[in-house]
Order: sequence, then structure tokens, then C-alpha cells
Amino acid sequence: MPMVGSRVRDDVERAHLVDPTDLRYSIERASVSPDLAGLARRFWIPVWAVPPGQSSPQSVLQYPVCLIVVSNTYARFYGVASGLSHTVLEGRGWAVGLMLAPAAGYLLTAQPVRRMTDHHVDLSTVPGLGGAELTLRVREAMSNDPESPAAQEQAREAVEDALRPRLPVDDEGQLVNAVVELVETSPDLLRVDDLCDRFDISERTLQRLLHKRIGLSPKWLIRRRRLQEGADRLRDSDADLSTVAAELGYADQAHFTRDFRMSTGITPGQFAARFR
Repeated sequence: MPMVGSRVRDDVERAHLVDPTDLRYSIERASVSPDLAGLARRFWIPVWAVPPGQSSPQSVLQYPVCLIVVSNTYARFYGVASGLSHTVLEGRGWAVGLMLAPAAGYLLTAQPVRRMTDHHVDLSTVPGLGGAELTLRVREAMSNDPESPAAQEQAREAVEDALRPRLPVDDEGQLVNAVVELVETSPDLLRVDDLCDRFDISERTLQRLLHKRIGLSPKWLIRRRRLQEGADRLRDSDADLSTVAAELGYADQAHFTRDFRMSTGITPGQFAARFR
């Protein structure tokens, strides 16, 4: 399997706390069909070949969305991970993952998404998704050559076909999509009351909306964006920790270091050293 000699940063990489020296896997990413934009964000398809006796740990500061993942060994629906999400790659394998939109978790599970926080279930248990048939279609597409663009396209089509019956997105779902998008694209938005003002809703209403649709609080949403942005900036070889902390709105470098370490298990300096 050809390995990735260099990695190109994009808007997804800031969430993946990648070790740039680990070349035992590759990841293809693809957008979803335009009609599904309110339900899903993007696909990611990792293919790996890890030598016997070795493992490749993957750590992600997950976005505030649920995930659908079908691999050669399991098929799961994931709620939002409040902390650091861990996956260990071993042997040879592949996975077809779909990052859903914030609105989708409730529409697919028919229950408040807070019940799925830090939890996953077998895909076959998700109501109305046709998880067993979906898993079969994806595995049939990927079985011969998981790196084939044609195989990956067929697998993506299978996932999209399973999602379309859940359209259209309801008004509340459109609102939560808009709230999350604003937080993720507004580095200057640091306070929950500012977020409430932008949408002209009370903090209590916003709390209920986010607990129902993504399973976590507005404060968590802003904090996660700041940490992802911090991880992205630390990839720059000339990044200065105190400057990064100030630009992210932290009172000082110590606060940023504590927050980053509590969420990732390593200090900003240790993470930045991977890219030096």
C-alpha cells in the first residue's frame, strides 16, 4: 500500500492530532452530495497497513457532530466525544467514515443526542438507517481494493442512499447547524452570551437546543473550537506559545497550556515539537 510521504493541512487536520512521522496509513477525504449538506459534512476513508506487533494510535479533538463509521471489522454510530477520541490502528484494514452535520444525530436516532455523548452503538440499532444493508453494501464495494477511487465512490454512494430518507432537515436542525457554523468560523466569539445575542435567543434556550442536538453545552462548543484552532496554529514551525494563547483569547500561556493538556494529554509545547 502506498503511504503518505507528506500531509496537506486542511480544515479537518486541526481536529486530528496527527503524528507527522507516522506513515503507516493514508486518509482520503471527500465532500458529500449537495442535497445532503444539511445532514452531513464530509467523508474520510483511512486505509492502513501496520506491521505485526505494532500499532498506530490516532487521537482526535472531535467536531461537535455524530459519526457513521463502517470498517472491515465493525459498523458503528458514534455520539460526540466530549474529550479526546482515540482509535488504534493495527494490521491491515480500512474504514469509511462520515462526519454528520449537527442536525443529523437527533434525526437519525430519534432521541436527544446527549444520550449518545461519549458512546457508540452498532449501526444496525439506529432506527430507520438500514444499518445491516448499508454495512453489506460498503463492505462489498471496498472488499477487493479499498484504495480504489471507484470502490470508495461506491461506498460513499451507499452511505448517502441510506441518509436521503431523513431529508428534509427540520427548522430546529437548521438552527443548530447555523449556531455551530458560526462558532467554528468566528475566532472572535469567546462568550456564550455573545453567541446568544447573535441569534437573539436566551442562554437557557441555547442550552436546551445544544444538549438535545449535539449533547453538550455552548461553553464546550466554544472551548472545543479554541482548542482545535490552537492545535492548528501549533503546527507552524515559528508558532510562539504566548502569542497563540493570546490570539485564542486566553488570559495567559499558563491557562492555554492547562486547557490543552487536560483535553489532549500533552502540552502545547510537546505537540508543537512534532512539527519541528
